[in-house]
Amino acid sequence: MNIFIITGNLGNDAEQRFTQSGDSIVSFSVPAKSGFGDKAVTSWIKCSMFGKRGESVLPYLKKGQLVGVQGEFAAREWQDKEGQKRTSNEMRVSELSLLGKSSHEPAQRQEPAPKAKTVSHGDTLDSDIPF
Repeated sequence: MNIFIITGNLGNDAEQRFTQSGDSIVSFSVPAKSGFGDKAVTSWIKCSMFGKRGESVLPYLKKGQLVGVQGEFAAREWQDKEGQKRTSNEMRVSELSLLGKSSHEPAQRQEPAPKAKTVSHGDTLDSDIPF
């Protein structure tokens, strides 16, 4: 099973393009951070959503928007114009959550997005356990 889950702030506004058959593809990048201190590394994951689902969230996917994404991960290799081998980290998004508040929300939005509950590793949820 190949399931990848990441949360982060968008690096740029999402972009929309179309296939030759007219299908919509919405793309955006989310940072994946690993390591600590001076050993910390950030890798950017290129995320893609296809069809109406991508089109419906495009107005909300602005630079800085906090998102949670889940999907299938793949590392893609190709050669650039100079013949150099390149690699990119990509995800085909199956689920997207808009987290936090964006200053770029479209005016037509009628109701506020529900706040996501965040639990850090050290938090206990004893009061939520039914036994």
